[in-house]
Amino acid sequence: MISAKNDPTHNVIELRLPSQAEWVGVARLAIAGIASRLDFGIEDIEDLKLAVAEAYTNCIQHAASDGEVRIECAIHPDKLVIAVHDQGKGFNGAEIAPRKLGEPQERGLGVFLIRTLMDDVSYEVDPRRGTRLTMIKHVRPQQPAQ
Repeated sequence: MISAKNDPTHNVIELRLPSQAEWVGVARLAIAGIASRLDFGIEDIEDLKLAVAEAYTNCIQHAASDGEVRIECAIHPDKLVIAVHDQGKGFNGAEIAPRKLGEPQERGLGVFLIRTLMDDVSYEVDPRRGTRLTMIKHVRPQQPAQ
């Protein structure tokens, strides 16, 4: 389901997709379409697509497979705020702190990528309501092609 809400300060678009891997591509395409309506450059759009795909994948891994993933995009003139929400019991995103690149680890690469690609990232975890990952990407002035 895709819905849109108008607000005097920004527009909000919400996607509700099944918590299944085959829907990650749909989320990536939707984010690319939304970001292209703003003044994001190609590299920033690719970063947004990858961050949303990683967030969606984390939802699939940590939430019930029969649930849904909700993606809310708040479109502001100078930024895009993306909240990815699932109904899983969640995990503590702060515990997956950025590590040195040479340090081996089994999990947390997706969180590391999200933090690297986005300007601001925050988690809200509630065992009864799920996990909400909020990511912000600011629109940067595009450099002219040379």
